[in-house]
Amino acid sequence: MTFLIGLAAGIFGGLAGLGGGVIMIPLLVGVFKMEQLKAHGTSLVAIVFTGITGAFTYAFNGSVDFMASMLLAFTAMFTARAGANFAHSLPEWKLKRYFGVFVIVVTLLLLLKPYLFHIAGPVTGWLKIFVLLLTGVFTGFLSGMMGVGGGSIMVPAMVLLTGFSQQTAQGSSLLAMVPVGVVGAFTHWRLGNVVTSVLPGFITGVLAGTFLGASLAHILPEIALRCIFAAILIWTGTRYLRVPTPRTDKE
Repeated sequence: MTFLIGLAAGIFGGLAGLGGGVIMIPLLVGVFKMEQLKAHGTSLVAIVFTGITGAFTYAFNGSVDFMASMLLAFTAMFTARAGANFAHSLPEWKLKRYFGVFVIVVTLLLLLKPYLFHIAGPVTGWLKIFVLLLTGVFTGFLSGMMGVGGGSIMVPAMVLLTGFSQQTAQGSSLLAMVPVGVVGAFTHWRLGNVVTSVLPGFITGVLAGTFLGASLAHILPEIALRCIFAAILIWTGTRYLRVPTPRTDKE
């Protein structure tokens, strides 16, 4: 079962240039009855392998900008730790609601992806470097907090603001996820939020799924799969938003 969850998350992550956490986390919570926080930490470990496999496949097809990946990862590594610590301080019901909002935002970006266009005059030079570094700041915090790779932030920013093609933005974001995921996963591990028993099957599935998804991203039109994923994610995000507030929790 862990292999199948990893496979599904890997295919989704490879196709969309995302880490796959928005698929992994609900499945870990729903199927394995894992605590929300532990699902976030465990997901980040798998996302490291999503990034490695996906970036390698995209690079093989010439769709990775290594300098952009380095700039994104540079600031994201610092804020990923803060995001993980912030998630650890939240009660589970709040973390679930925040995750529900995040999933719905990711879904909207996924649906809008074919219609993304460059904002008048993509930035260049030092301004481009600044945009990438700033994007990394927000991406790292969300990655550490939500247990995701952060591609939902990186890819639109790279396409809209810096003029990258969709495929290059996806490949570069996957590469940037590797060091960011390592920092976030290590922080969660130190806080006791990683369930190591599920990792072998999980990671094996992620490796196979990411390679398949990233390969298909260069061959197949995404519209049908994107709509299916969007429907699943909206349903998932809505369920998370409906988590009741505990009467005893006054936060």
